[in-house]
Amino acid sequence: MRIEEGLKLDFKDVLFKPKRSTLKSRSEVDLQRTYTFKNSGVTWSGVPVMAANMDTVGTFEMFNALKEYEVITCIHKHYTVEEWKAHVEKTKPEDLKYLTVSCGTSDADFEKTEQILALSDNIMFICIDVANGYSEHFVEYLKKVRAKYPSKVIVAGNVVTSDMTEELILAGADIVKVGIGPGSVCTTRIKTGVGYPQLSAIIECSDAAHGLGGRIVGDGGCTCPGDVSKAFGGGADFVMLGGMLAGHDESGGEIETDECGNKFKCFYGMSSSTAMNKYAGGVANYRASEGRTVKVDYKGPVTETMQDILGGVRSTCTYVGAKALRELSKRTTFIKVTQQFNSSLVDKERK
Repeated sequence: MRIEEGLKLDFKDVLFKPKRSTLKSRSEVDLQRTYTFKNSGVTWSGVPVMAANMDTVGTFEMFNALKEYEVITCIHKHYTVEEWKAHVEKTKPEDLKYLTVSCGTSDADFEKTEQILALSDNIMFICIDVANGYSEHFVEYLKKVRAKYPSKVIVAGNVVTSDMTEELILAGADIVKVGIGPGSVCTTRIKTGVGYPQLSAIIECSDAAHGLGGRIVGDGGCTCPGDVSKAFGGGADFVMLGGMLAGHDESGGEIETDECGNKFKCFYGMSSSTAMNKYAGGVANYRASEGRTVKVDYKGPVTETMQDILGGVRSTCTYVGAKALRELSKRTTFIKVTQQFNSSLVDKERK
């Protein structure tokens, strides 16, 4: 047994320190990023935000809305090949660069991914998604996918440490998913005691990835636009959002009404009993559910939420003097604050 004494931080533990700026308006801030990925050699341009591959977020309807912002949607893995075929046929080829195929690590997942990718050469992203990216099986599966698809951009995770970030990049990942337990409907930290404060995970993993020419996506923990900015300020190349994009018309699930007449949609983790009952016939007797199901207020179209998120990031850039998103991490100085003080600010904003 050992204990690491170093300070580790979550989004709520810090604020940006403002700096002199020559920007006159938020409209001057450029949120576009252009990346050439290490292992695939593919060059991609867009706004580096990703909708999470949860069936209540990563839908084809969400993709249709977010592609207008040049934002990526990681499509959940429970659509059939036939549903994929119908969607690809009615999508412009140039828009497919904002779409990601998600898969697990079984033989059936590999076969299904092959069938989906055969539908169009313009599908460039594959997301290999597991809760625990530290298993040898996961690394071997990543190598298998890289060997099969040398020119596809592979997103792989989840991990929270620099050593495993480096291993996944060397095994073939272009983008490493960073985050264990920070999501609003994830209970991994409660059920297992495993996790890592998300901001520190992003800072440490991005440093490791950039040293090898790789990229990371901060996955989970963002509850407001300021958190998205903090993830970018900490070094994330992409930020993945789940709960912030739930509850919209484009999100999965039906609109329901409670006894008071309030409208809501259900939002749940993909390791929750709700998801496992839906897709796996229940929770296996050797494991526990590691996700919760919550009711999210119905929010209407996702457009207003996206404008709020991207507008918040632009505003952050003006406060620290970053003319473009690519400059934000270089212009970032975080101030550590007490949790009580910062939590009161977040609670006030939510109200």
